[in-house]
Amino acid sequence: MNKIVIAPDSYKGCLSALDVTNAIEGAILEFYPEINVVKVPIADGGEGTVDALVAATNGKLMFSEVLDPLGEKIVAKWGILGDGTSAVIEMASASGLPLIPKEKRNPYITSTFGTGQLIMSALDENCKKIVIGIGGSATNDGGVGMAKALGAKFFDSSGKELNDGGYALQKLNKIDISNIDPRIKNTEILVACDVDNPLCGPRGASAVYGPQKGATPEMILELDKALLNFSEIAQKTVGKDVKNIAGAGAAGGLGAGLMFFTEASLMPGVELVLEVTNFNSLVEDADLVITGEGNTDFQTVFGKAPVGVAKAAKKYNIPVICISGGLGEGYESVFEKGIDAIVSISSGPVSLDECMLNGATMLQSATKRLIKILQVGMLIEKRAAKSIHF
Repeated sequence: MNKIVIAPDSYKGCLSALDVTNAIEGAILEFYPEINVVKVPIADGGEGTVDALVAATNGKLMFSEVLDPLGEKIVAKWGILGDGTSAVIEMASASGLPLIPKEKRNPYITSTFGTGQLIMSALDENCKKIVIGIGGSATNDGGVGMAKALGAKFFDSSGKELNDGGYALQKLNKIDISNIDPRIKNTEILVACDVDNPLCGPRGASAVYGPQKGATPEMILELDKALLNFSEIAQKTVGKDVKNIAGAGAAGGLGAGLMFFTEASLMPGVELVLEVTNFNSLVEDADLVITGEGNTDFQTVFGKAPVGVAKAAKKYNIPVICISGGLGEGYESVFEKGIDAIVSISSGPVSLDECMLNGATMLQSATKRLIKILQVGMLIEKRAAKSIHF
């Protein structure tokens, strides 16, 4: 082998994607110190996307003071990629559910204003392209808070500006977009979105995701009516009908808000990350791709990073091995999606706490076991070639 590409997701709560790539690389170089190892930390658009893309592109982390979903000041992390003109944002860092204690969660009043502030921070750094991961929101405001941060204004029938939050959108009568920052028009915005929910209705933002944000059944009905009213007025204002586009309901309707008030394009998360990292050009001449994630099960085939990596590698007929923190029910389904082999970092019965504590060491040991198996395979192939007579 001459070139191995290492492209794992993070082991959530244990190792970042970069930590995983470093551990695997260290084990490989013990056996093959001259081999070309290319490290590409990957994410699926959710938690860890900023760290992964900054690391993969040799970019830099940035920190901005913003308002959280309830209007409290916090410091949120984002990043500038290695090209110096592209930014990456996780909306959850400014408007995420974990930022609010469970007893204070209330989608009637939570706002995406902080996410808009992060977009403004990227514009202030002269970024011309912004990648936004929109998973894990605490909000149900259709992205109105985000739009307010960009300069839009929202009024009721008496001409009074609306309060923050999804409930207030029932009273929305007029939207003024004349003061939206003009730089946004010339900014490419790519949104990592792995759900296909429309904005409203039984599969909409309020009905499907409202309960986890604190919405009761009664609140869900009110929030859905509010988003419908918002979508109708926004459509008249900007000339776009987005409420039924797949992903419009993502992140409490932030998907719709981004499409209404910017020129955003929604893409599956891992596909977007692979595009930004120029993964195809990195992998096309590789001999092997190693990917991984914290736990592999039946859910992995639904847009998770290892399957996205495998799909890209199979364009060039490159073998793919997945090293996972654990194997759950239905993990075998990944074999139908381009992953050729899978191993767990555990070599025997072990508790989750022990795995979390010793993840890097266990990952290196698993990689070394894998290399030994690969060496046996190469030996068998070599012996088979010698036995062929012409």
